[in-house]
Amino acid sequence: MKLAAIESPRSRQEALGQFLTATPVADFMASMFGPMPRTVRLLDAGAGAGSLTAALVSRCCEKRDGIRAIEATLYELDGEILNALSATMHECERLCADAGIRFSYTIHHADFIREMSARLAGDLFGTHPPTFDAAIANPPYRKISTDSAERRALRCVGVETSNLYTGFIALIQRLLTPGGQLVGITPRSFCNGPYFRPFREDFLSQLELRRLHVFESRKAAFREDSVLQENIIFHAVKGRNQPGELTISSSSGDYSDDMTETVIPFTEIVHPQDAEKFIHIPSTASHATAKETMDGLRSSLASLGVTVSTGRVVDFRLKAALRKEPERGTVPLLYPCHFNGGTVHWPKLEARKPNAILDNDETRQWLVPSGVYLLTKRFTSKEERRRLVACLYDSELVEAKWVGFENHLNYFHASGHGLERNLAVGLYAFLNSTVVDQYFRRFSGHTQVNATDLRALAYPDRDTLEAMSREIKSLDLSQAEIDEIVIKQLHGR
Repeated sequence: MKLAAIESPRSRQEALGQFLTATPVADFMASMFGPMPRTVRLLDAGAGAGSLTAALVSRCCEKRDGIRAIEATLYELDGEILNALSATMHECERLCADAGIRFSYTIHHADFIREMSARLAGDLFGTHPPTFDAAIANPPYRKISTDSAERRALRCVGVETSNLYTGFIALIQRLLTPGGQLVGITPRSFCNGPYFRPFREDFLSQLELRRLHVFESRKAAFREDSVLQENIIFHAVKGRNQPGELTISSSSGDYSDDMTETVIPFTEIVHPQDAEKFIHIPSTASHATAKETMDGLRSSLASLGVTVSTGRVVDFRLKAALRKEPERGTVPLLYPCHFNGGTVHWPKLEARKPNAILDNDETRQWLVPSGVYLLTKRFTSKEERRRLVACLYDSELVEAKWVGFENHLNYFHASGHGLERNLAVGLYAFLNSTVVDQYFRRFSGHTQVNATDLRALAYPDRDTLEAMSREIKSLDLSQAEIDEIVIKQLHGR
């Protein structure tokens, strides 16, 4: 089916969180649906130009598997795309008429979150929320602030989330009939991290996952829009009993490439004892190997006597106390830019960031006593080869009684103080290893590394970490050297 041509300026797209679905992706999503009733009540929230509905209608017309009617309900907030959406629906009418399927549609030029939240909450007198047998979704994704109208509307129906896309999915699943199907393409970011935990709990308690598809390239799903968020496609059914196993598939994103598929026990995707409900998605053989290695580890940070926290210095709140260069009365302030070959390079006067912070009554509460700390970046650039990047801060190399870690860092410590050096160096090797990086990528589809994520990892025991440390004569190691040390000690434990 040929869709009407549209233009969507980048600035408007970003304001709406709108990224349109390419036809091959839409067709693939439509292929995921299982058998549907004779009359299909279909929801397409955030419909754009209608490519998802068009793809599903085309598939229903081609399969001719007993469907007699399709009743489509479409929501679209962008007024400039409505003509294209209407044209697509007219084409769906024609296609269904040729196939002997009755097709009807309603386009709502409205805010799906506000309207449907109100209907679900019973705020609109006499208007019961609709129900649907199927939903296909490429919801908008944009952060929503805690005091926004969307956030307040979602809270009225018990949904707590910080992004539009998870708000859409949470509402859609509430509108499905038992056994109703949802196929959606969303960022992978909801699979881990503390901010999305309420959504994961809600999602997994109401929807049964049947299939997950991951794109191996960040640019694959929305290449025309320069989207660098990793995306996944999921197929889920309204119900409370997760399957024993589900299909995981992956592709490079080049639509002519082959797709790999594997069937994996559900308990390997969401670990039964994991309170965070992280969703692990192995997409390559190396991910599966990494999981096998990590599953053999039995220590936690707590059992090692170690804690990880987010850097305490939020620089814009302490702007008056920051200094470009160290001076009397200041102490080191560390940013990711100070990472250099496994150790901290401080001061870095050529950097744009400040290098020092005043040590006084106002700032002392945000500082930590000097010692040996392991630092990791909370955010990595898409060009960095590892998602986890760890660096050692050693008080023997930076003379100071106190130090500040900026909020874009995580720091490992022992009850607020430095670590034993051998333990810190062992953790440095472990966290910088390829096996940990590959394991981490199973459940993390974005470049953010939260302290919660690091606490959730399993770790080698203290003896193994210290054995790694003894083999490291210099922290300026190649990736191959780090991996050789880590694998040797893990396999020899």
